[in-house]
Amino acid sequence: MTVWESDGRPPQQSPYSHPRLAELIFTLDKLLRQRYGVLEYSSHPSCIFRIQICSSHRNLTLRDGTRLCAGDRIARLHYWNEQVPARHCYASQMLWAREFHRRIAISLTELAHYLRAQPSLADVNVVCGDVASAVGEHSSAQIAHIMRRYGFEAMLSPEAALLRERLIRLGENVLISLIMLAQNADALRVDTLRRTRVPIFISRQTLERKFGSIEPSAEGAAEGS
Repeated sequence: MTVWESDGRPPQQSPYSHPRLAELIFTLDKLLRQRYGVLEYSSHPSCIFRIQICSSHRNLTLRDGTRLCAGDRIARLHYWNEQVPARHCYASQMLWAREFHRRIAISLTELAHYLRAQPSLADVNVVCGDVASAVGEHSSAQIAHIMRRYGFEAMLSPEAALLRERLIRLGENVLISLIMLAQNADALRVDTLRRTRVPIFISRQTLERKFGSIEPSAEGAAEGS
């Protein structure tokens, strides 16, 4: 199976549980993206990530020897919420999980080619993100195991967050809950507001090694930054 196969989603089914709420939430999300410089690096309809070029606040050495220092520029992943597959559109959990895997692989392939095509990002050697996790070591370890398939390293003992960061995360959890309500109301749980963050990192050379040799599709041509 290649990552370019059809997603098998049932035809003519709305991707949102509450379309009007989804429209409002995505309008708010657009305003936040504009404020924080989050950009769409691919036009592929199955790309589920956007990126934000920002500065690292930590020192880190990844398994392949790539060193990240505070102040270095990094590419931070953000979900492209409108293109994340909704669970209720698939006949089973397995079909949904296969489609989610397909879209992650496409998204990382598009990212590898985008970074390669942007000379202004030549100094960006690390891609990172924060995966929302239910509270508990088991959930965090499960996320680390899943993301390792794509070459990511998870920091299961993240640095203690300042009060300002905790308030920002609470706001993000509220937004995540609203997005879940709009897209897939059945998946919304009472503990959504208590979700923690699992920081994940992948070096640019690992991204290139795992995904750079896969040819992107014509419909996913990268846009300029």
